[in-house]
Amino acid sequence: MRPAAFLRKKKYAGMSRIKAFLALVALVALGAPAHAVSCAVETYAGQQYTVCTVDLAEDDLRLFLNDRKTGEPLGSFSNIDRQLETEGRALVFGMNAGMYHADRRPVGLYVEGAEAVSSLVKRAGPGNFGLLPNGVFCIRQGRADVIETLRFEQEAPKCRDASQSGPMLVIDGALHPRFLKDSDSRYIRNGVGTSADGRKAWFVISDSLVNFHTFGSFFRDHLKLPQALYFDGKVSRLYAPGLGRFDLGFPLGPMVGVAAPRAAQ
Repeated sequence: MRPAAFLRKKKYAGMSRIKAFLALVALVALGAPAHAVSCAVETYAGQQYTVCTVDLAEDDLRLFLNDRKTGEPLGSFSNIDRQLETEGRALVFGMNAGMYHADRRPVGLYVEGAEAVSSLVKRAGPGNFGLLPNGVFCIRQGRADVIETLRFEQEAPKCRDASQSGPMLVIDGALHPRFLKDSDSRYIRNGVGTSADGRKAWFVISDSLVNFHTFGSFFRDHLKLPQALYFDGKVSRLYAPGLGRFDLGFPLGPMVGVAAPRAAQ
C-alpha cells in the first residue's frame, strides 16, 4: 500500500461510513491547492510510465536543494513541503532533478533563485552524466527548456533555476547517438522533456526497468518532444499526491517541484 493510501485509511479508521463520507465531502468543498500540473499513467511499446505535465504559464515550478534556514540539503519531498508551508504553499508535484555527490552537492551546473551553487561542466567523464552530449534544465519566467550543454554555454540564457544532468535523451528530435536499442542496462529511470516554445514540461518516470533507448523513445515518439534530458536512474523517485504516490528512499540532492497555495485546513 502506498503511504498516502495508508494515511487516508488511518485517518478514517473508527469513523462511521456516514461521517467518513461527510469528511470527504468537506475536503472537496475546501478544495485542493490550485494548480495546473496533472499526472497520469501512460503505456507505450509495452512499457508503463507515469507522466506529470506542467504548464509554465500557470504552475509555480522550482528547483530545491538546501534548507533556507540551515543551509543543509533538504533531501526529501516532505522537507520541501515543510519549507513551503512557511509561504502558505504546498508541494503538489516533486521529482529528483539531477545527479549529485555523496554529500548531495549537485554534479555540474546548479542555479536556484538566480544564485549559482555550482558551475557548468563541459568535459566528458565517467558515468551517465559524462555521456556527452548532456544538457541543462533551465527555468525562466513563464517557460522551461532543456538545452544541450554547449548550446547552453553559447546562448547563456538567464535561468532563475537550472540543473545540469545527462545524458540528453532527445536532441533536436533525435535520440542520443550512443543509445543502443538492445542494451541490457535497465533501470527505473526519470527525466524531463520540454515543448519547443518552452510553455510546457513533461516529467516522466518509468514504472518498470528500461534502457536509455526505450526511455528516450518515449519522449521522442510518444510525447513528440524535440528536447529531453535524463535526470537519474536507481534513485528515481516521484511525489504525485494526485495519484497517491510518495516514493521513499535515500536522501536526494537536486529536486524539482510545483508549489501551490496550501488548501484551507
